[in-house]
Parts: sequence; C-alpha cells; structure tokens
Amino acid sequence: MSSQTHLEGRYLGGRPPYGYTLKDLGPHPNPAKAADGKRLHGLTPDPSTAPVVQRIFSEFLAGNGLFVIAEGLTRDGIPCPSAHDRARNRHRSGIAWSKSAVRTILTNPRYTGRQVWNRQRTDEVLLDVADVAMGYTNVMRWNSQDRWVRSKTLAHTPLVDDDTFARAREILARRGTGKGGRHVEHRTRNTYVFRGAVRCAVCRRKMQGQYSHGVAYYRCRFPQEYALANRLDHPRNVYIREDAVIEPLDAWLAGLFAPHERDRTIAALADVSMPDIPNPALNQAQAMIAECDAKLERYRSALEAGADPSVVAAWIAQAQADRARAHADAARYAAGSRSDTRRMSREGITAIVNEIADAIAVLREADPADKAKLYRQLGVRLTYHPETQTVSVQAHVGRPPWGNGLCPRGDLNPHALCGH
Repeated sequence: MSSQTHLEGRYLGGRPPYGYTLKDLGPHPNPAKAADGKRLHGLTPDPSTAPVVQRIFSEFLAGNGLFVIAEGLTRDGIPCPSAHDRARNRHRSGIAWSKSAVRTILTNPRYTGRQVWNRQRTDEVLLDVADVAMGYTNVMRWNSQDRWVRSKTLAHTPLVDDDTFARAREILARRGTGKGGRHVEHRTRNTYVFRGAVRCAVCRRKMQGQYSHGVAYYRCRFPQEYALANRLDHPRNVYIREDAVIEPLDAWLAGLFAPHERDRTIAALADVSMPDIPNPALNQAQAMIAECDAKLERYRSALEAGADPSVVAAWIAQAQADRARAHADAARYAAGSRSDTRRMSREGITAIVNEIADAIAVLREADPADKAKLYRQLGVRLTYHPETQTVSVQAHVGRPPWGNGLCPRGDLNPHALCGH
C-alpha cells in the first residue's frame, strides 16, 4: 500500500475528503480482481463542496480565524461536512460548522492533489491499567508527518496549490505556539475550584474557567450562528462568579453532614433503590450493533438495485468488521456489569459519610486546591440557569473524581444528593 501510494498515487479506499467525490477509473489493474468485477476509483472535485474548501483557504489566508470562518459558513446556510454526507455521519449532529471541521480541512494535504497514506494508526490500549483482564480497546492516533506516505506526482485535481497549503500550515503552527513548531501544553496559572464541573443549563455544555480582575468566573460562550443553527435562545456569553457559589454550597454540604442531620442523610442514601448500574459503554456497543445491521441491510438493497459491486463490497466488509468489534465489546461489558454490580451496605455508607463529615467541618477555611479536591471526591456537579440566575447542585457520595457515576469496572454506587 505504501508503494502504491508513493509510486502510483493510487486511491486506497475510505471516504473521500470533503470537497471530493469518487470517479470510476476503469477495471482494476489486478487481472484477478478485474475478473471479479472490481474497478479502480480516484478522487475528483465535488462541484458543490470544492468551492467551499477553496473559500476556507482564501478566508484563512486573508486573516480570518477559525471561529469567524465557521460562523460565516453556517450563516450562509452551507452544510457542514457531517450534514453534507448524513449517511456516513449519523453519529454527528450535523447542525453547524465547527472550528475543528475548518482546522481539519486546512491541515489535509490531499487538497494539494497528492495522495497521502498512513496519516493514522490503530493502537490497542488497556481499558484499565490496574486490571489487565478487562482487555483492550482500539484507539485511532495520528502519526507524525515523517511517517506519512505521499505520492510523487499529482494523483487528482488539486483544490489549492502547494504554496497556499504551506502558508496555511505555517499560520496554524504560529498561532498554536506563538513561535511555530510543536505545540507545548501549559499548566493553568489559576486554581478553579469547580474545574470541569459547571454546565450551562441552556446548551448543556461545560462552562470554561476565566479570571477577570483577580476573580474566578465560569463562562459559556456560544457563537450566535451556532445558537441559530441549534434553535437555541442562548446569550452570546453566560457568566457566573465562583465565589458566589462556594459559600452557599459549603453551607448546604455542612447542613447535610451536621451531627443532627447525619442519621437522616445516611438513611436517605441507604434507601436509594439500587438496580443494576447502567453501563454507557454497553449501551453504545449495542447501538453500534443495531446501526451496523441497518447498514448491512441498506448495502444489500443497493447491491440488488445495481450498485457497483466493488464499492458495495467494501462497505459491507467495513460494516461487518465494525459489527464484530461491537459484539466483542458488548459481551465484555455485559460480563463486567453482571459480575461487578453490587449494593453498598448501610455500614459502608455510614463509614463514607463519617469520613466526609470530618472534611466538611473544615471546608470553609480550606485552601482552594484542597477544596477543589474534596468537591471532586464528592462528585459535585453544578448546572447554572442564566434565566433565573440559580445553580442546581448534585453531590454523588462515593463518586470517583473521573465522573460519569461509574468507575472503569462499572461498580460504583450512584447514591446522589441534590439541591439548589
């Protein structure tokens, strides 16, 4: 495959990038495959989307940022890539253009007319490093550019020239690091007590921390065109002060774990019904199986209707491979849920509550970093309602800091206390 890409510039399958569509290049060069009816395909500009790609490069080189370009495309009613090809992107909302979609187009070297292979690889990663028996999952990761294989000559009609693409990549690199070169991650200079735990009630997205005049805020910035496309009456910016939430939250928690209220809190947690804990990963695997079954049925119908057998065969093979992986995942997750689900005893709940109560007693005077750690251990989750300027709070006793109400095994207790 490396040689076919480098020497011949051959298209090796997969979905064509946004801006291109497939064209028939005649019988397959392999006589055996040609005898089976297989044909060779290549990329050709899509009349409806190729101009959009050229517009993105033109606007970016003119100085427009990713947000501005995305908003402009959404405002002009141009379908984003996932909306343009809904059959292959049903897992995405397809509502509006995003910064990531614009960035992906600006960094795809195939728009220069050369075929590129080996941009990504599949790695097997342990589901839980502390429990090897849980098995592995496949993770797609990007290869470094020195491992990419490019065709020696043009393999299809370019949408941008090499100079335009190189200038776009240079600008992106300069914006990402300030000096160009490899991006370096930086630790935050400020402590956010509710980092990653505050959501906006309007759009359900996480609010981002921001310091202004020495005061910590949480902000939800929602571009106007995104709001229109999502049919949301969302303010362009939503803010909430951190210190306006900490004091009433500490008072609420102190009341729950006060000596005269502790027995009532323990009883409330012990009375919570404990059915089998739902496993989101299992649900996702089962949904993937159903989706693959639907795909296979459509592909067989397309084959009976006279579609190109070589193209449909590739679709069927991919769907069958996805279905097999989903079946294996579903079996593993189902076995884990059955073997690990258990109910906490009243004694266990009492021990957790007593341990938390000791920390709550000194919570008001605690250092912000220690306070943040305790909130994470309590599973505190905040939802801000800007129309009423109120915050709803959930605290999950026994919930781990990574959230979701489940540890990797799926055996955590979803005992929750709620308040406003």
